[in-house]
Amino acid sequence: MKPEDTALNGSRIFIVAATWKICHLIHCFKPKRPEGNHYNSTSNDPTMRVLILGIDGYIGWPLALHLLERGHNVSGIDNFYTRKRVKEVHSASAIGIGTMKSRLNKIRDETGKDIGFVRGDVSEPRIVYDSVKKFNPDCVVHLAEQRSAPYSMIGLKQATETLQKNMIGTLNLVYALKDHAPNCHLLKLGTMGEYGTPNIDIPEGFFNIEYNGRRDFLPFPKNAGSWYHWSKVHDSNNLMFANRLWEIGVTDVMQGVVYGTRTDALMHLKSSTRLDIDEVWGTALNRFCAQAVAGLPITPYGKGGQTRGFLSLDDSIQCLTIAAENPPEKGEYRVFNQFDDYYSVMDLANEVKRIYDMGHKDPAVIENVPNPRIEKEAHYYNPEMKKLRELGYRPRRSLQEGISEIIRDLEKHRKRILGLREVIMPRTTWKESKGLS
Repeated sequence: MKPEDTALNGSRIFIVAATWKICHLIHCFKPKRPEGNHYNSTSNDPTMRVLILGIDGYIGWPLALHLLERGHNVSGIDNFYTRKRVKEVHSASAIGIGTMKSRLNKIRDETGKDIGFVRGDVSEPRIVYDSVKKFNPDCVVHLAEQRSAPYSMIGLKQATETLQKNMIGTLNLVYALKDHAPNCHLLKLGTMGEYGTPNIDIPEGFFNIEYNGRRDFLPFPKNAGSWYHWSKVHDSNNLMFANRLWEIGVTDVMQGVVYGTRTDALMHLKSSTRLDIDEVWGTALNRFCAQAVAGLPITPYGKGGQTRGFLSLDDSIQCLTIAAENPPEKGEYRVFNQFDDYYSVMDLANEVKRIYDMGHKDPAVIENVPNPRIEKEAHYYNPEMKKLRELGYRPRRSLQEGISEIIRDLEKHRKRILGLREVIMPRTTWKESKGLS
């Protein structure tokens, strides 16, 4: 495939699927490759103390279970922000999840292990300071941020909340680590959306540049497309500066769009994570699958040529685990681009329809709707993703397997999804973001 092909055709998806399946079969006959080189502390203890900020979330909960299964000591902080804000837009997780208390009790019953938990807001410095002192982590995985681009664009209130909460939480964390855990690895979840869609290849964080006869190695320019994405850009800049000041080891993960309902740990421990499908909190592929299951039109925005990096939930957990178990050198700031492959929105809609139609009498329908966002609908997109592969990352689920699993799992909750049908269609438009009343 040539990078300049801005909209992937259907044949490419089938080629990717076939290639992935062949590689997967070959891999099955090889000795299993370890997910990461286990953390080696000064005491030669192979386990880590991992503190997950945002442990109640879509990624936070399955990551906690996976790390627990790998023998690490896991604790977390959450103030149930996403649960509250999803309810604020009259929505709910398409898959029901229990309270944190019930989740923790169930995992204790299943494994005999405890996950430490603090209910608190990381934008409050005392919560972060006390938790860092209490748990003394080797690694902090920072997921505790407002994660929705549409939510940040509803109006001034939501934009301000997004920028303040996200940046202040990160500042609180770097100061707490500086003061109480200077050797701790800070693993921060950013987004590929920080880069925007430049008309050149996207490196992993930094690139060589020559200008007016002089050369340097500089951070790649950022061109975000929402207040949420700009908050992530500011986080990255603040982390680079904190690293320069205090030599805190930082891994800044630029993650693509995550889809899926399953991970190995969720299945083993008979647990589930939230899955949002509404226009504010739901990501494109999860939303498309829900629309097909509910008998609603699948709705790509605009022409559907917008191309992004995607990866399954299971692969997101694998990548974050590899990053955690392979920490940066002392004083190193590093950037990982984290995705499996990249697809146009229209290609995803067509693939959801194809897979859904194979198992159902009534075919799914695709209806393009006006794009509520301000973004290019046809563009060059060719990001690099080398560092995690060099550390051992290999995709576990193909796009096709992921879509099939989402559809099967959502069909068990079709009645619940039908109750959310009014919040699936786009209502939040970038141009109409509200100021003061």
